[in-house]
Amino acid sequence: MGISSSRPSRRITKQDNAILNMKLQRDRLQQYQKRIQVVLDRERDIAKQYLEKGDKERALLALRKRKYQAQLLTKTDSQLETLEKLTQSIEFALVEKDVLFGLQQGNQVLKEINKEMSMDKVEKLLDESAAGIEYQNEISEMLADTITNAEEDEIEEELAALQREEIAKRIPSVPTADLPEQETENAEEESEEEERVSERNRGRRQPALAA
Repeated sequence: MGISSSRPSRRITKQDNAILNMKLQRDRLQQYQKRIQVVLDRERDIAKQYLEKGDKERALLALRKRKYQAQLLTKTDSQLETLEKLTQSIEFALVEKDVLFGLQQGNQVLKEINKEMSMDKVEKLLDESAAGIEYQNEISEMLADTITNAEEDEIEEELAALQREEIAKRIPSVPTADLPEQETENAEEESEEEERVSERNRGRRQPALAA
């Protein structure tokens, strides 16, 4: 009877599962970061469109939504870094509950981020229909409880930057390269005119010749 050379497989622990789930969340987050940039760029364009129309409130709404989405990504990324350190700790058993709860929260946030990547919802910010305005009001109310005062200040600064961009577009550029040459030409013309006037004055002051 032969001797089996197979060894018993290592038991998968809760720590192994936690590390696997963390890696899966990291992969999803990296995918979302690439995809949502299109949404963030479009919302900035919408804010600029509203500024051109003079609608500051809707421009702010688009920027607030953009800020909220960017903050979701940043906070989730930071949380995953913390979980990664905890899952690799030799004291995993002491923080197991915290790690599992954090992973559960992470999955919920990733679901929220996934919802934010809908371009249809982004375009609703431009919808002037009753349904569109209702959606915009809902977003405004939701963000009022989400955006912090510090983030609101950053949004106001971003809006001011967009306003400066729009003003710069409307102001015609002044050619500066030709100014020195033009000034030289003007100076030469003035000098020639002064010389002609001086010659006429000298001619008047000469005494008349005797006949």
